Amino acid sequence: MCGIFGIHARNEDVANLTYFGLFALQHRGQESAGIAVGNGHSVVIHRDMGLVNQVFSPGQLAEMNGVVALGHARYSTTGASRAENAHPLPIRHPVLGPAAIAHNGNLLNAESIRRDLEAQGVVFETSLDTEIMARLIESTHGKTWSEVIKGAFARVVGAYSCGVTSDSVIAIRDPFGFRPLCIGFIPHGSGQPSHVFASETCALDTVNATFVREVQPGEMVVMDEHGLQSVVFQKQNRHAMCVFEFIYFARPDSILKNCELEEARIRMGQVLAREAPVDADMVIALPDSGTPAAIGYAEASGIPFREGLVKSRYINRTFIQPTQSLREAGVMLKLNPLKRSLQGKRVIAVDDSIVRGTSSKRVIDMLRRAGATEVHMRISSPPMRFPCFMGVDIGSSKELIAARRTVPQIRDYIGADSLAYLSIPGLMKAVGRGTIDEFCRACFDGSYPVAVPQQLEMDKLALETR
Repeated sequence: MCGIFGIHARNEDVANLTYFGLFALQHRGQESAGIAVGNGHSVVIHRDMGLVNQVFSPGQLAEMNGVVALGHARYSTTGASRAENAHPLPIRHPVLGPAAIAHNGNLLNAESIRRDLEAQGVVFETSLDTEIMARLIESTHGKTWSEVIKGAFARVVGAYSCGVTSDSVIAIRDPFGFRPLCIGFIPHGSGQPSHVFASETCALDTVNATFVREVQPGEMVVMDEHGLQSVVFQKQNRHAMCVFEFIYFARPDSILKNCELEEARIRMGQVLAREAPVDADMVIALPDSGTPAAIGYAEASGIPFREGLVKSRYINRTFIQPTQSLREAGVMLKLNPLKRSLQGKRVIAVDDSIVRGTSSKRVIDMLRRAGATEVHMRISSPPMRFPCFMGVDIGSSKELIAARRTVPQIRDYIGADSLAYLSIPGLMKAVGRGTIDEFCRACFDGSYPVAVPQQLEMDKLALETR
């Protein structure tokens, strides 16, 4: 997860535009937020724990003047959830001066790079893989930021969609394209347009920017007073965008691979209805992430779609809460059943995924107490059986209920009358873009597109024995 937003714009309030962009990306990270603003001579950074509107005040934004800005909304995967780990992180290159970096992803060779830099005398202040990238940039020779960043990222392996800001703003995407990153511009009549990049197109909409294209895997895009310059710094024959961006992570109004995600998620529900039909009185969603698939299931099955659960709009996404106890408490605060609608009904409840199973168990119990006579669970993704090493906080297979139980066993654990998942071929049919080998689906089938270092696998195995 994590959301990043960058802008180069003269005669614009870049700090405020970045603030608005981060609002649109808040679903990607809710632990901390930060903005770095550069004026060509210095870079000012403000970052702290909390949601975007908790971290920034109008007075703070008014003091952040410049022509470039870089913002970040954090969801922790590497490094604990605390203030010193908030992004963007400062960079001070010995030749080029100050800059800042923000990162969405997870590096696979972070520890080996860290050991090499420590052997050179580099001192680290955090456990973040983002700081490893920052110190690597500082230690890389070059006459321009483009040259330095190209040299530094030639050593990096893993998932990264990054922004670096100094006198320009630079967007970098790993050669597999695991995490999304897109480019837009804000027209200024006959003047030079302002250029922006963001994790998702929904952030472009917020600042009235026009979507241009995605940053390509292995591409570095420099945005400065000369416009856009593109550099391919690494080539990879296979691309592997995280397919879970289509299922859950990205906002439904965003566009990935020329596909509007709302429509893809509706198709997931339609395919699921054909793969796993069941006789019932109503289809409900586990809002909000399950809603498009539930609509698709209802359309394809002919069973009416009804609202069965009311969601509080003031509760964060429970999957990305930093602890399991907060996730479980969030479920009970977030959802409330409509008892009159559910009383005496056979219900199909549609959700996008089951990770640990605890939330599903609580929701099904809630539906039964509200009077549902049957609850049939339908999941618009395949079972998650393998840990993620590419930027999703699934620490070990011990945390994944589908890694330890069969589908009938999961059904019994969560208390459903029946349970069915969307198949991998069904998912790819619904996505409708490219082939299965153009996506990372390792959490479903264990087919990692890049070799995972043995130490990382051992670390996750150690988690399972604790």
